[in-house]
Amino acid sequence: MRHRNKVKTLDRKKAPREALIRHLATSVVLYEKIQTTAAKAKVLRSVVEKAITSGKEPTLAHRRELMKLFYTEHPVNKILEVLSPRYKTRPGGYTRIVKIGNRQGDGAEMVQIELV
Repeated sequence: MRHRNKVKTLDRKKAPREALIRHLATSVVLYEKIQTTAAKAKVLRSVVEKAITSGKEPTLAHRRELMKLFYTEHPVNKILEVLSPRYKTRPGGYTRIVKIGNRQGDGAEMVQIELV
């Protein structure tokens, strides 16, 4: 039973799961569109949306919060300089998940997650 277990583990331990999410979030911010599995995209959506919302106010504190999430400065700079002005008036919902079929090897449901 999974009562009161809210974390989606993605069948990984904590450190590999966090590294995976950080790398996927970096790819979504930099390329604005990636293909991944449905389970990973659902976890990734909240991380990316919180990062963009945090970057709407370009203060030093928010920059440091974003630097904790991403490994390099490139996605942080893109959020603060490009994405924040684009979504300034939008109250949320910066990502879209589109189903694209099943993966041939194992039949996993593949989706494309993109910035709106």
